[in-house]
Amino acid sequence: MHETMESEILREKQIKGGSRKKKLALIEGLNPEWNDLSTELF
Repeated sequence: MHETMESEILREKQIKGGSRKKKLALIEGLNPEWNDLSTELF
């Protein structure tokens, strides 16, 4: 979660611009078991 929409958009652009290796590291750092988190959205 971010304080402003602008900071959220900036972070999204940073993530989208990163390499696959960096994206996988980010996911594994937050969800090492690769659990389906979609049930937590609602």
